[in-house]
Amino acid sequence: MSSFFIKKKGPLKVFKKSENSAGSKRKNDGDMGNKLKKKLNAKHNEEISSDSETEGPAVHRKRRANVEEEFDETPQEKKLRLAKLYLDQLRDEEEKKAEEESFETDLIAGRLQEEVLEQKGKLQRMVAKDLLPPDTSDIRLLRGHKLPVTCLVISPDDKHIFSAAKDCSIIKWDVENGKRLHTIAGGRKGTDDRHVGHTAHVLCISISSDGKYLATGDMNKLIMIWEAATCKHLYKFTGHRGPVSGLSFRRGTHDLYSASHDRSIKVWNVDENAYVETLFGHQDVITGLDSGSRERCVTAGGRDRTVRVWKIAEESQLVFHGHEGSIDCIQLINEEHMITGADDGSVSLWSVNKKKPLSTVKAAHGRHGDSGLEQPYWVAAVAALQNSDTVASGSHNSKVQLWKCGQGFRHLEPLFSIPVTGFVNSLKFSSSGKFLVAGVGQEHRLGRWWRLKEAKNGLYIIPLKRQQPEQEGVQNGEENGV
Repeated sequence: MSSFFIKKKGPLKVFKKSENSAGSKRKNDGDMGNKLKKKLNAKHNEEISSDSETEGPAVHRKRRANVEEEFDETPQEKKLRLAKLYLDQLRDEEEKKAEEESFETDLIAGRLQEEVLEQKGKLQRMVAKDLLPPDTSDIRLLRGHKLPVTCLVISPDDKHIFSAAKDCSIIKWDVENGKRLHTIAGGRKGTDDRHVGHTAHVLCISISSDGKYLATGDMNKLIMIWEAATCKHLYKFTGHRGPVSGLSFRRGTHDLYSASHDRSIKVWNVDENAYVETLFGHQDVITGLDSGSRERCVTAGGRDRTVRVWKIAEESQLVFHGHEGSIDCIQLINEEHMITGADDGSVSLWSVNKKKPLSTVKAAHGRHGDSGLEQPYWVAAVAALQNSDTVASGSHNSKVQLWKCGQGFRHLEPLFSIPVTGFVNSLKFSSSGKFLVAGVGQEHRLGRWWRLKEAKNGLYIIPLKRQQPEQEGVQNGEENGV
Protein backbone atom coordinates (compact mmCIF):
# COMPACT_ATOMS: atom_id res chain seq x y z
CA MET A 1 0.00 0.00 0.00
CA SER A 2 2.72 2.39 0.96
CA SER A 3 4.68 1.74 -2.19
CA PHE A 4 1.55 2.12 -4.25
CA PHE A 5 0.86 5.48 -2.67
CA ILE A 6 4.47 6.56 -3.05
CA LYS A 7 4.48 5.70 -6.75
CA LYS A 8 1.25 7.52 -7.32
CA LYS A 9 2.32 10.47 -5.28
CA GLY A 10 5.59 10.95 -7.12
CA PRO A 11 4.24 11.67 -10.58
CA LEU A 12 1.47 13.78 -9.12
CA LYS A 13 4.03 15.96 -7.42
CA VAL A 14 6.01 16.24 -10.60
CA PHE A 15 2.88 17.14 -12.58
CA LYS A 16 1.79 19.65 -10.03
CA LYS A 17 5.23 21.10 -9.92
CA SER A 18 5.46 21.42 -13.69
CA GLU A 19 1.95 22.90 -13.81
CA ASN A 20 2.77 25.37 -11.11
CA SER A 21 6.03 26.30 -12.73
CA ALA A 22 4.40 26.84 -16.13
CA GLY A 23 1.57 28.76 -14.53
CA SER A 24 3.92 30.87 -12.54
CA LYS A 25 5.93 31.50 -15.66
CA ARG A 26 2.79 32.64 -17.57
CA LYS A 27 1.78 34.70 -14.57
CA ASN A 28 5.17 36.36 -14.49
CA ASP A 29 5.01 37.02 -18.23
CA GLY A 30 1.52 38.50 -17.84
CA ASP A 31 2.60 40.68 -14.97
CA MET A 32 5.57 41.97 -16.92
CA GLY A 33 3.34 42.72 -19.94
CA ASN A 34 0.78 44.50 -17.82
CA LYS A 35 3.46 46.55 -16.12
CA LEU A 36 4.94 47.56 -19.51
CA LYS A 37 1.52 48.46 -20.85
CA LYS A 38 0.74 50.49 -17.74
CA LYS A 39 4.05 52.35 -18.06
CA LEU A 40 3.46 53.13 -21.74
CA ASN A 41 -0.16 54.13 -21.10
CA ALA A 42 0.86 56.25 -18.16
CA LYS A 43 3.48 58.03 -20.26
CA HIS A 44 1.09 58.45 -23.18
CA ASN A 45 -1.73 59.65 -20.93
CA GLU A 46 0.61 62.07 -19.26
CA GLU A 47 1.58 63.59 -22.65
CA ILE A 48 -2.03 63.89 -23.86
CA SER A 49 -3.23 65.52 -20.67
CA SER A 50 -0.43 68.10 -20.81
CA ASP A 51 -1.29 68.90 -24.47
CA SER A 52 -5.00 69.34 -23.84
CA GLU A 53 -4.49 71.55 -20.81
CA THR A 54 -2.00 74.08 -22.16
CA GLU A 55 -1.94 74.02 -25.97
CA GLY A 56 -4.35 75.24 -28.63
CA PRO A 57 -5.70 73.15 -31.55
CA ALA A 58 -3.12 74.53 -34.02
CA VAL A 59 -0.21 73.46 -31.82
CA HIS A 60 -1.92 70.14 -31.10
CA ARG A 61 -2.12 69.33 -34.82
CA LYS A 62 1.51 70.26 -35.23
CA ARG A 63 2.51 67.99 -32.37
CA ARG A 64 0.49 65.11 -33.78
CA ALA A 65 2.46 65.45 -37.01
CA ASN A 66 5.75 65.35 -35.08
CA VAL A 67 5.16 62.69 -32.46
CA GLU A 68 8.84 61.86 -31.99
CA GLU A 69 9.74 65.50 -31.29
CA GLU A 70 6.81 65.64 -28.91
CA PHE A 71 8.17 62.98 -26.63
CA ASP A 72 11.60 64.65 -26.64
CA GLU A 73 10.26 68.15 -25.54
CA THR A 74 11.03 69.02 -21.97
CA PRO A 75 8.70 71.09 -19.75
CA GLN A 76 11.08 74.05 -19.94
CA GLU A 77 11.07 73.96 -23.79
CA LYS A 78 7.29 73.73 -23.80
CA LYS A 79 6.98 76.78 -21.55
CA LEU A 80 9.37 78.72 -23.76
CA ARG A 81 7.44 77.82 -26.92
CA LEU A 82 4.09 78.78 -25.38
CA ALA A 83 5.56 82.06 -24.15
CA LYS A 84 6.76 82.85 -27.71
CA LEU A 85 3.30 82.09 -29.11
CA TYR A 86 1.71 84.36 -26.52
CA LEU A 87 4.16 87.18 -27.33
CA ASP A 88 3.45 86.81 -31.08
CA GLN A 89 -0.27 87.01 -30.41
CA LEU A 90 0.19 90.15 -28.29
CA ARG A 91 2.38 91.71 -31.00
CA ASP A 92 -0.27 91.08 -33.69
CA GLU A 93 -3.00 92.58 -31.51
CA GLU A 94 -0.91 95.67 -30.78
CA GLU A 95 -0.07 96.17 -34.47
CA LYS A 96 -3.76 95.93 -35.41
CA LYS A 97 -4.68 98.37 -32.65
CA ALA A 98 -1.95 100.79 -33.81
CA GLU A 99 -3.26 100.63 -37.40
CA GLU A 100 -6.82 101.43 -36.25
CA GLU A 101 -5.60 104.31 -34.07
CA SER A 102 -3.51 105.64 -36.96
CA PHE A 103 -6.57 105.49 -39.26
CA GLU A 104 -8.70 107.38 -36.71
CA THR A 105 -5.92 109.94 -36.22
CA ASP A 106 -5.71 110.48 -39.98
CA LEU A 107 -9.48 111.00 -40.14
CA ILE A 108 -9.44 113.53 -37.32
CA ALA A 109 -6.41 115.30 -38.80
CA GLY A 110 -8.14 115.48 -42.19
CA ARG A 111 -11.28 116.92 -40.61
CA LEU A 112 -9.30 119.54 -38.67
CA GLN A 113 -7.33 120.45 -41.77
CA GLU A 114 -10.58 120.94 -43.71
CA GLU A 115 -11.94 123.20 -40.97
CA VAL A 116 -8.75 125.29 -40.96
CA LEU A 117 -8.83 125.62 -44.76
CA GLU A 118 -12.53 126.53 -44.62
CA GLN A 119 -11.86 129.29 -42.09
CA LYS A 120 -9.01 130.58 -44.24
CA GLY A 121 -11.28 130.48 -47.28
CA LYS A 122 -9.02 128.09 -49.16
CA LEU A 123 -10.99 124.85 -48.96
CA GLN A 124 -11.75 123.34 -52.37
CA ARG A 125 -13.34 119.89 -52.37
CA MET A 126 -12.94 118.20 -55.76
CA VAL A 127 -16.53 117.27 -56.57
CA ALA A 128 -16.92 118.17 -60.26
CA LYS A 129 -14.98 115.16 -61.60
CA ASP A 130 -17.58 112.78 -60.10
CA LEU A 131 -20.73 114.58 -61.33
CA LEU A 132 -22.82 112.99 -64.08
CA PRO A 133 -25.48 114.70 -66.25
CA PRO A 134 -28.95 113.94 -64.84
CA ASP A 135 -31.64 112.16 -66.83
CA THR A 136 -34.32 114.55 -68.07
CA SER A 137 -36.98 112.26 -66.59
CA ASP A 138 -35.48 112.73 -63.09
CA ILE A 139 -35.92 116.54 -63.13
CA ARG A 140 -39.03 117.59 -61.18
CA LEU A 141 -41.09 120.74 -61.77
CA LEU A 142 -42.92 122.30 -58.81
CA ARG A 143 -45.69 124.69 -59.84
CA GLY A 144 -47.55 127.05 -57.53
CA HIS A 145 -46.62 130.63 -58.38
CA LYS A 146 -48.82 132.48 -60.89
CA LEU A 147 -46.01 134.77 -62.06
CA PRO A 148 -42.26 134.26 -62.63
CA VAL A 149 -40.19 133.01 -59.70
CA THR A 150 -37.64 135.66 -58.73
CA CYS A 151 -35.70 134.08 -55.85
CA LEU A 152 -35.41 130.94 -53.73
CA VAL A 153 -33.49 129.50 -50.79
CA ILE A 154 -32.99 125.96 -49.46
CA SER A 155 -33.17 125.20 -45.73
CA PRO A 156 -29.86 124.13 -44.09
CA ASP A 157 -31.13 120.55 -43.62
CA ASP A 158 -32.10 120.32 -47.34
CA LYS A 159 -35.67 119.32 -46.45
CA HIS A 160 -37.49 122.49 -47.53
CA ILE A 161 -37.37 125.14 -50.26
CA PHE A 162 -38.71 128.68 -49.88
CA SER A 163 -39.52 130.51 -53.10
CA ALA A 164 -40.92 133.96 -53.92
CA ALA A 165 -42.22 135.49 -57.11
CA LYS A 166 -43.58 138.54 -58.92
CA ASP A 167 -47.04 137.61 -57.64
CA CYS A 168 -45.78 138.75 -54.18
CA SER A 169 -46.32 135.29 -52.68
CA ILE A 170 -43.93 133.09 -50.70
CA ILE A 171 -44.27 129.30 -50.79
CA LYS A 172 -42.66 126.69 -48.53
CA TRP A 173 -42.10 123.36 -50.31
CA ASP A 174 -41.27 119.85 -49.15
CA VAL A 175 -38.26 118.63 -51.15
CA GLU A 176 -39.02 114.92 -50.82
CA ASN A 177 -42.59 114.85 -52.11
CA GLY A 178 -42.75 118.26 -53.82
CA LYS A 179 -45.86 119.36 -51.93
CA ARG A 180 -46.66 122.89 -50.80
CA LEU A 181 -46.47 123.05 -47.02
CA HIS A 182 -47.36 126.73 -46.59
CA THR A 183 -48.26 129.69 -48.78
CA ILE A 184 -47.97 133.33 -47.73
CA ALA A 185 -50.24 135.02 -50.24
CA GLY A 186 -49.34 138.32 -51.82
CA GLY A 187 -51.54 141.36 -51.27
CA ARG A 188 -52.81 144.04 -53.60
CA LYS A 189 -50.92 147.25 -54.08
CA GLY A 190 -51.77 149.80 -51.37
CA THR A 191 -52.84 147.24 -48.75
CA ASP A 192 -49.57 147.32 -46.78
CA ASP A 193 -51.24 148.51 -43.58
CA ARG A 194 -53.66 145.59 -43.32
CA HIS A 195 -52.08 142.74 -45.30
CA VAL A 196 -49.59 140.42 -43.58
CA GLY A 197 -47.13 139.78 -46.36
CA HIS A 198 -45.72 141.50 -49.44
CA THR A 199 -47.72 143.71 -51.77
CA ALA A 200 -44.95 144.14 -54.37
CA HIS A 201 -42.55 141.90 -56.28
CA VAL A 202 -40.31 139.95 -53.91
CA LEU A 203 -36.73 140.28 -55.18
CA CYS A 204 -34.61 138.44 -52.61
CA ILE A 205 -34.82 135.83 -49.86
CA SER A 206 -32.43 134.39 -47.26
CA ILE A 207 -32.51 131.92 -44.36
CA SER A 208 -30.30 131.84 -41.25
CA SER A 209 -27.77 129.01 -40.95
CA ASP A 210 -29.69 127.43 -38.06
CA GLY A 211 -32.95 127.51 -40.04
CA LYS A 212 -34.72 129.75 -37.51
CA TYR A 213 -35.33 132.99 -39.44
CA LEU A 214 -36.40 133.69 -43.01
CA ALA A 215 -35.92 137.16 -44.50
CA THR A 216 -37.54 138.53 -47.67
CA GLY A 217 -37.13 141.87 -49.47
CA ASP A 218 -39.43 143.52 -52.03
CA MET A 219 -39.87 146.41 -54.47
CA ASN A 220 -41.65 148.42 -51.76
CA LYS A 221 -38.33 148.94 -49.85
CA LEU A 222 -39.44 146.54 -47.10
CA ILE A 223 -37.63 143.68 -45.39
CA MET A 224 -39.83 141.11 -43.64
CA ILE A 225 -38.66 138.58 -41.08
CA TRP A 226 -40.52 135.26 -40.70
CA GLU A 227 -40.25 132.22 -38.47
CA ALA A 228 -39.07 129.60 -40.97
CA ALA A 229 -40.71 126.62 -39.25
CA THR A 230 -44.24 128.06 -39.11
CA CYS A 231 -44.05 130.94 -41.66
CA LYS A 232 -45.29 133.25 -38.90
CA HIS A 233 -44.58 136.96 -39.48
CA LEU A 234 -42.23 138.42 -36.86
CA TYR A 235 -40.77 141.80 -37.85
CA LYS A 236 -40.73 144.40 -40.59
CA PHE A 237 -37.55 146.39 -41.26
CA THR A 238 -37.82 149.77 -42.95
CA GLY A 239 -35.04 152.17 -43.83
CA HIS A 240 -34.00 151.53 -47.43
CA ARG A 241 -34.99 154.21 -49.94
CA GLY A 242 -35.20 151.86 -52.90
CA PRO A 243 -36.17 148.26 -53.75
CA VAL A 244 -34.37 145.69 -51.59
CA SER A 245 -32.34 143.61 -54.06
CA GLY A 246 -30.15 141.43 -51.84
CA LEU A 247 -30.31 139.72 -48.45
CA SER A 248 -27.93 137.39 -46.63
CA PHE A 249 -27.53 136.11 -43.07
CA ARG A 250 -23.98 135.88 -41.78
CA ARG A 251 -23.31 132.17 -41.23
CA GLY A 252 -23.48 131.08 -37.59
CA THR A 253 -25.24 134.29 -36.48
CA HIS A 254 -28.52 136.17 -36.83
CA ASP A 255 -26.85 139.25 -38.33
CA LEU A 256 -28.56 140.22 -41.59
CA TYR A 257 -27.00 142.17 -44.47
CA SER A 258 -29.27 143.90 -46.98
CA ALA A 259 -28.57 145.65 -50.30
CA SER A 260 -30.80 148.06 -52.18
CA HIS A 261 -31.23 150.03 -55.37
CA ASP A 262 -30.53 153.07 -53.16
CA ARG A 263 -26.84 151.99 -53.44
CA SER A 264 -26.45 151.27 -49.72
CA ILE A 265 -25.71 148.23 -47.56
CA LYS A 266 -27.46 147.95 -44.20
CA VAL A 267 -26.67 145.71 -41.25
CA TRP A 268 -29.44 144.41 -38.96
CA ASN A 269 -29.59 142.32 -35.78
CA VAL A 270 -32.64 140.08 -36.12
CA ASP A 271 -32.50 138.72 -32.56
CA GLU A 272 -32.78 142.26 -31.19
CA ASN A 273 -35.10 143.46 -33.99
CA ALA A 274 -32.60 146.28 -34.45
CA TYR A 275 -30.85 148.34 -37.12
CA VAL A 276 -27.04 148.45 -36.76
CA GLU A 277 -25.41 150.57 -39.49
CA THR A 278 -25.33 151.66 -43.14
CA LEU A 279 -22.45 151.44 -45.62
CA PHE A 280 -22.09 153.44 -48.85
CA GLY A 281 -19.82 153.09 -51.85
CA HIS A 282 -21.52 151.82 -55.00
CA GLN A 283 -22.19 154.29 -57.81
CA ASP A 284 -25.23 152.45 -59.19
CA VAL A 285 -28.03 150.17 -57.97
CA ILE A 286 -26.82 147.07 -56.13
CA THR A 287 -28.12 143.96 -57.86
CA GLY A 288 -26.83 141.14 -55.65
CA LEU A 289 -25.32 140.34 -52.23
CA ASP A 290 -23.84 137.34 -50.45
CA SER A 291 -21.94 136.60 -47.22
CA GLY A 292 -20.13 133.79 -45.41
CA SER A 293 -19.03 133.28 -41.82
CA ARG A 294 -16.68 136.27 -41.62
CA GLU A 295 -17.90 139.74 -40.69
CA ARG A 296 -17.98 140.86 -44.31
CA CYS A 297 -20.21 140.65 -47.38
CA VAL A 298 -19.78 140.88 -51.16
CA THR A 299 -21.96 142.86 -53.56
CA ALA A 300 -22.51 143.30 -57.29
CA GLY A 301 -22.88 146.93 -58.34
CA GLY A 302 -24.90 146.64 -61.53
CA ARG A 303 -23.86 149.24 -64.08
CA ASP A 304 -21.02 150.68 -62.04
CA ARG A 305 -19.35 147.40 -63.13
CA THR A 306 -17.72 146.79 -59.78
CA VAL A 307 -17.68 143.94 -57.29
CA ARG A 308 -17.09 145.08 -53.70
CA VAL A 309 -16.00 143.28 -50.55
CA TRP A 310 -17.28 145.08 -47.46
CA LYS A 311 -15.30 144.67 -44.22
CA ILE A 312 -17.99 145.54 -41.71
CA ALA A 313 -15.83 145.80 -38.58
CA GLU A 314 -13.17 147.96 -40.26
CA GLU A 315 -15.83 149.96 -42.15
CA SER A 316 -13.76 149.59 -45.31
CA GLN A 317 -14.28 148.11 -48.77
CA LEU A 318 -12.29 146.49 -51.57
CA VAL A 319 -13.24 147.35 -55.17
CA PHE A 320 -12.86 144.91 -58.09
CA HIS A 321 -13.27 145.58 -61.83
CA GLY A 322 -13.63 143.13 -64.70
CA HIS A 323 -17.03 142.87 -66.42
CA GLU A 324 -17.93 144.99 -69.42
CA GLY A 325 -21.67 145.09 -68.65
CA SER A 326 -24.03 145.25 -65.69
CA ILE A 327 -23.11 142.71 -62.99
CA ASP A 328 -26.44 141.15 -62.09
CA CYS A 329 -25.60 138.27 -59.73
CA ILE A 330 -22.91 137.18 -57.28
CA GLN A 331 -22.23 134.17 -55.06
CA LEU A 332 -19.41 133.20 -52.67
CA ILE A 333 -17.70 129.84 -53.30
CA ASN A 334 -15.70 130.03 -50.06
CA GLU A 335 -14.48 132.88 -47.86
CA GLU A 336 -11.94 134.07 -50.44
CA HIS A 337 -13.42 133.18 -53.85
CA MET A 338 -16.63 134.16 -55.65
CA ILE A 339 -18.47 133.83 -58.95
CA THR A 340 -20.35 136.60 -60.82
CA GLY A 341 -22.55 136.86 -63.90
CA ALA A 342 -23.31 139.89 -66.07
CA ASP A 343 -25.58 141.02 -68.90
CA ASP A 344 -22.58 140.98 -71.26
CA GLY A 345 -22.95 137.19 -71.14
CA SER A 346 -19.79 136.59 -69.14
CA VAL A 347 -19.16 134.52 -66.02
CA SER A 348 -16.14 135.49 -63.89
CA LEU A 349 -14.22 133.80 -61.10
CA TRP A 350 -12.66 136.08 -58.46
CA SER A 351 -10.29 136.00 -55.49
CA VAL A 352 -10.52 138.65 -52.78
CA ASN A 353 -6.75 139.01 -53.07
CA LYS A 354 -6.77 140.14 -56.71
CA LYS A 355 -8.48 143.17 -58.23
CA LYS A 356 -9.09 141.45 -61.59
CA PRO A 357 -10.92 138.16 -62.28
CA LEU A 358 -8.90 134.96 -62.07
CA SER A 359 -10.86 133.66 -65.05
CA THR A 360 -13.64 134.94 -67.33
CA VAL A 361 -15.76 133.01 -69.81
CA LYS A 362 -17.35 135.31 -72.37
CA ALA A 363 -20.71 134.47 -73.99
CA ALA A 364 -21.00 131.67 -71.44
CA HIS A 365 -24.51 130.77 -72.64
CA GLY A 366 -24.03 131.58 -76.33
CA ARG A 367 -25.56 134.32 -78.46
CA HIS A 368 -28.94 135.13 -80.00
CA GLY A 369 -30.38 137.58 -82.51
CA ASP A 370 -30.11 138.30 -86.23
CA SER A 371 -26.90 137.72 -88.08
CA GLY A 372 -24.57 140.65 -87.53
CA LEU A 373 -26.67 141.89 -84.60
CA GLU A 374 -26.07 138.97 -82.27
CA GLN A 375 -26.13 139.62 -78.56
CA PRO A 376 -24.93 137.32 -75.76
CA TYR A 377 -27.50 135.74 -73.47
CA TRP A 378 -27.62 137.61 -70.18
CA VAL A 379 -26.40 135.65 -67.18
CA ALA A 380 -29.25 136.15 -64.72
CA ALA A 381 -28.25 133.75 -61.93
CA VAL A 382 -25.16 132.01 -60.53
CA ALA A 383 -24.74 129.47 -57.74
CA ALA A 384 -21.82 127.74 -56.03
CA LEU A 385 -21.56 124.50 -54.10
CA GLN A 386 -19.90 125.76 -50.92
CA ASN A 387 -16.17 124.99 -50.50
CA SER A 388 -16.03 122.95 -53.70
CA ASP A 389 -14.94 123.29 -57.33
CA THR A 390 -18.48 123.28 -58.77
CA VAL A 391 -20.52 126.33 -59.85
CA ALA A 392 -23.59 126.86 -62.04
CA SER A 393 -25.01 129.69 -64.14
CA GLY A 394 -28.41 130.33 -65.69
CA SER A 395 -29.80 132.44 -68.52
CA HIS A 396 -32.77 132.22 -70.89
CA ASN A 397 -31.16 129.97 -73.51
CA SER A 398 -33.10 126.96 -72.12
CA LYS A 399 -30.06 125.62 -70.27
CA VAL A 400 -28.44 125.65 -66.85
CA GLN A 401 -24.68 125.36 -67.26
CA LEU A 402 -22.44 123.63 -64.72
CA TRP A 403 -18.78 124.62 -64.48
CA LYS A 404 -15.67 123.18 -62.88
CA CYS A 405 -13.18 125.52 -61.20
CA GLY A 406 -9.62 124.44 -61.91
CA GLN A 407 -7.06 123.69 -59.22
CA GLY A 408 -6.58 126.80 -57.09
CA PHE A 409 -9.55 128.48 -58.86
CA ARG A 410 -7.31 129.39 -61.79
CA HIS A 411 -9.80 128.77 -64.59
CA LEU A 412 -13.37 127.71 -65.46
CA GLU A 413 -14.18 124.64 -67.53
CA PRO A 414 -17.69 123.71 -68.76
CA LEU A 415 -18.95 120.42 -67.30
CA PHE A 416 -22.39 119.83 -68.84
CA SER A 417 -25.68 121.66 -69.39
CA ILE A 418 -29.16 120.81 -68.12
CA PRO A 419 -32.26 121.62 -70.24
CA VAL A 420 -34.52 124.14 -68.47
CA THR A 421 -36.98 126.24 -70.49
CA GLY A 422 -37.50 129.88 -69.43
CA PHE A 423 -35.61 132.61 -67.61
CA VAL A 424 -33.46 131.10 -64.86
CA ASN A 425 -33.87 133.86 -62.28
CA SER A 426 -32.39 132.02 -59.29
CA LEU A 427 -30.11 129.05 -58.67
CA LYS A 428 -29.17 127.30 -55.43
CA PHE A 429 -27.19 124.15 -54.58
CA SER A 430 -28.31 122.07 -51.61
CA SER A 431 -25.89 121.94 -48.66
CA SER A 432 -25.20 118.25 -49.32
CA GLY A 433 -24.64 118.84 -53.03
CA LYS A 434 -27.23 116.19 -53.93
CA PHE A 435 -29.47 118.51 -55.94
CA LEU A 436 -29.67 121.91 -57.61
CA VAL A 437 -32.82 124.06 -57.65
CA ALA A 438 -33.62 126.53 -60.43
CA GLY A 439 -36.27 129.23 -60.05
CA VAL A 440 -37.73 129.79 -63.52
CA GLY A 441 -40.19 132.22 -65.07
CA GLN A 442 -41.47 133.54 -68.38
CA GLU A 443 -39.76 136.89 -67.69
CA HIS A 444 -36.50 138.23 -66.27
CA ARG A 445 -36.76 138.89 -62.53
CA LEU A 446 -35.92 142.61 -62.87
CA GLY A 447 -38.04 143.53 -65.89
CA ARG A 448 -40.18 142.54 -68.86
CA TRP A 449 -37.77 142.92 -71.78
CA TRP A 450 -38.69 139.51 -73.21
CA ARG A 451 -41.43 136.97 -72.59
CA LEU A 452 -41.12 133.25 -73.24
CA LYS A 453 -44.66 131.91 -73.54
CA GLU A 454 -43.55 128.27 -73.68
CA ALA A 455 -41.87 128.57 -70.26
CA LYS A 456 -43.57 127.55 -67.02
CA ASN A 457 -43.32 129.55 -63.81
CA GLY A 458 -42.00 127.23 -61.12
CA LEU A 459 -39.07 125.42 -59.53
CA TYR A 460 -36.98 122.76 -61.21
CA ILE A 461 -35.33 120.29 -58.79
CA ILE A 462 -32.32 118.82 -60.60
CA PRO A 463 -30.70 115.74 -58.97
CA LEU A 464 -26.91 115.69 -59.14
CA LYS A 465 -25.75 112.13 -59.74
CA ARG A 466 -22.24 111.12 -58.79
CA GLN A 467 -19.96 108.53 -60.29
CA GLN A 468 -19.67 105.36 -58.21
CA PRO A 469 -16.24 104.62 -56.70
CA GLU A 470 -16.13 101.24 -58.52
CA GLN A 471 -16.67 102.93 -61.89
CA GLU A 472 -14.06 105.51 -61.01
CA GLY A 473 -11.61 102.78 -60.11
CA VAL A 474 -12.27 100.98 -63.41
CA GLN A 475 -11.71 104.18 -65.36
CA ASN A 476 -8.46 104.89 -63.50
CA GLY A 477 -7.33 101.35 -64.23
CA GLU A 478 -8.08 101.77 -67.93
CA GLU A 479 -6.20 105.05 -68.01
CA ASN A 480 -3.19 103.42 -66.37
CA GLY A 481 -3.27 100.56 -68.85
CA VAL A 482 -4.34 97.94 -66.31
